[in-house]
Amino acid sequence: MNAESPLAVSPAPLELHVPEPAARPGDAPDFSHLHIPPAGIVPRPATDAPESSMRELPYQLIRVLDGQGKAVGPWNPKLSAERLRHGLRTMLRTRAFDERMVRLQRTGKTSFYIKSTGEEAIGVAQAFALNRDDMCFTSYRQQGLLFARDWPMVDLICQIFNNRKDRLKGRQLPVLYSAREAGYYSLSGNVGSRFPHAVGWAMASAYKRDTRIASAWIGDGTSAEGDFHYALTFASVYHAPVILNVVNNQWAISTPQAIAGGNEATFASRALGFGLPGLRVDGNDFLAVYAATEWAAERARRNLGATLIELYTYRAAAHSTSDDPSKYRPEGEANAWPLGDPVERLKQHLIGLGEWSEERHAAVIAEAEEEVRAAVKEAESHGTLHSGDDDLESLFEDVFETMPQHLRDQLDELRSIG
Repeated sequence: MNAESPLAVSPAPLELHVPEPAARPGDAPDFSHLHIPPAGIVPRPATDAPESSMRELPYQLIRVLDGQGKAVGPWNPKLSAERLRHGLRTMLRTRAFDERMVRLQRTGKTSFYIKSTGEEAIGVAQAFALNRDDMCFTSYRQQGLLFARDWPMVDLICQIFNNRKDRLKGRQLPVLYSAREAGYYSLSGNVGSRFPHAVGWAMASAYKRDTRIASAWIGDGTSAEGDFHYALTFASVYHAPVILNVVNNQWAISTPQAIAGGNEATFASRALGFGLPGLRVDGNDFLAVYAATEWAAERARRNLGATLIELYTYRAAAHSTSDDPSKYRPEGEANAWPLGDPVERLKQHLIGLGEWSEERHAAVIAEAEEEVRAAVKEAESHGTLHSGDDDLESLFEDVFETMPQHLRDQLDELRSIG
C-alpha cells in the first residue's frame, strides 16, 4: 500500500462539539469572552449605499451612549430632549406594567405572563423610529411598542385576564396580543412565523403601491428554524420593504444562544448570504436602537429592500412565569451584563443633559405604578381567570362563517343543560 495513502494513517476519533454557556448555576457570572467595542466608532453608511460596501457592519456593534452616558459617533440620532423623556417614561410604564402582571399571575388572576425586563429599549425605541401605521409582527417581549403607540392598558389587561372584555374571547394565550389599529399583528406562539408573515405583508404592501412598511421580531433561538431562511430569501429576491429583527438576549428559554450558532458567527452576519445589509446593535442603548431602525426604515421606504438587525441584549428576567432561570444560569448574571440596563442608561444620559433628575425619575415611576394600578382595577371589574362567569356559547363563534349542523346540535345541547 502506498505510504502516502490516507488509509495508511490511523484516523483520530471524531468529536462532536456541543456548545456550553460560559457559566452555569453555582458559577460566578462570566462575560469575559465578549468583545464590547467603544461607543461611537462604527461608521454609518448612507442609506442608499450598496450592500457590498458594508459587509463589516454585521461583525461590529453599533453603540451611541458611552460609559458616561454621552451620545457620541455618527449613529447619534440627535433626538430632542422631549423625545428622549417620552422614551424613558414609556420604558418605565412598560416595566411597571410587567411587574404588576407577574404579581397578578402569582395570585392566580391570570395563567401566564412574559416580562420584557432589560429589553424595553427595543420595543419602545423601534416604535418611535417607525410610523404608527407600519405593521409590526412581534415576538412576546415587544409590549413596549404598544405603550409607545398609546394603546390602552385596560385592553391589554383584559386580554391577559381573558375576561368578558377580552376582544380575543380567550382564544389566545394571555400575552399574545392583537391590536390592528395600533399596527400590531396578532402575536403567535409559533414565533418563527413572524418573519415570513412580515415579509409577505410587506410584499403585498409594495404590490399595492402602499406606503407602509413591516417590521418583525424573533429571538436568537428562532433564527435556527427554517422560517428564518425562507423569509430572508423572499425578502432578498423581491426587495421587500421590511425590517427583520433578531433579539439576541443570550437565552432561548434554557438554551444559550450558542446552540443557534451565535458563537460561530453573529446573527447579523446571516444577512450576507442573502445580499442584505446586516446591522448589529447594542440593544440596551435606546439611541443606537432608534438610529439603526430609522436607517433601515428609510432604506425600506426608498424601495432599497430589507435589513436584518441583530439587537444584542440580555433577558434579565425569567423566560416566563413558567420558568426558573436559576436552574440553568448563575445567580446575578443579569446584573453583570456589561451593556447595563436600558432604563438606567437613558436616565443617566438625560441627567447629563440637564433634562432629568433622580427626583423626577422617582415621581414618574410612582405615576406609572398608579396608572397600572387603576387600569388593573378597571379590568378586574370585567372578570379575571377564575371569575366563573364565562360565556360558554362563545366557544362556537368565530370559527365558521356559517355554523355547521353538528356545532348547532352541540350548542343546543349546551343550552339545554344550562
